[in-house]
Amino acid sequence: MNDIIAIIPARSGSKSIKDKNIVDVAGFPLLAYSIVVAKMSQHISRVLVSTDSKEYADVALRYGAEVPFLRPKECATDTCTDKGFLVHAMNWLQEHEHEVPELWVHLRPTTPLRDPKIIDQAINKFLISPAATSLRSGHLAPESPLKWFQINQKGYFKGLLSSDDKESYNMPKEAFSNVYIPDGYVDIVRHSHVLPSDNIHGINMLGFESPVCSEVDSQEELEYIRYQIDKNGSELLEHLKSKI
Repeated sequence: MNDIIAIIPARSGSKSIKDKNIVDVAGFPLLAYSIVVAKMSQHISRVLVSTDSKEYADVALRYGAEVPFLRPKECATDTCTDKGFLVHAMNWLQEHEHEVPELWVHLRPTTPLRDPKIIDQAINKFLISPAATSLRSGHLAPESPLKWFQINQKGYFKGLLSSDDKESYNMPKEAFSNVYIPDGYVDIVRHSHVLPSDNIHGINMLGFESPVCSEVDSQEELEYIRYQIDKNGSELLEHLKSKI
């Protein structure tokens, strides 16, 4: 089975922003941006939304996603891991459709401003990497975390390295290797790895350098996303408007 599924997790009950996953962003619910970028992909054949909310399910259906099930409550708490909703979705397809696609593209709704061409670049990279157990996106960090500090019980700053007589935290950033900050641009996992394992990414996690992207985890970040769209526009927003 060669189908590639996009799965978008959208549980209700957010504490940082009420109904965060369907909050208004330039006239459309946040969730719609991830649905539409998946539908614009050249590789993704199905778009599933995993939610515990009938209201969220209705929103997802309105913008073209499939919602064949509601996620059980034990997979919809704020402590539930990604593996929980992925395994539930995979098992549901096996039980009800008797086949499960191998590749699952995980798109978090809290990263709304993506480029569908970049999603396809990530999928292409994964398709030619059969040894990879997964793919995760990350953007280049502006500096190495080895220049950061911890604070000890006496209130003194200490470098992150246990022994750092050379004060590496004072070295120029060019002295350090590149470091990538994981983000929600795109993840890809394999059904054949996720189900029998106690993790979802495995030891051969393929790195994919994404553009710097903004995520919505606070009211301030939501306002910044709205500002970005107002200033720069959005291909996804125009696509959404064209479907009205």
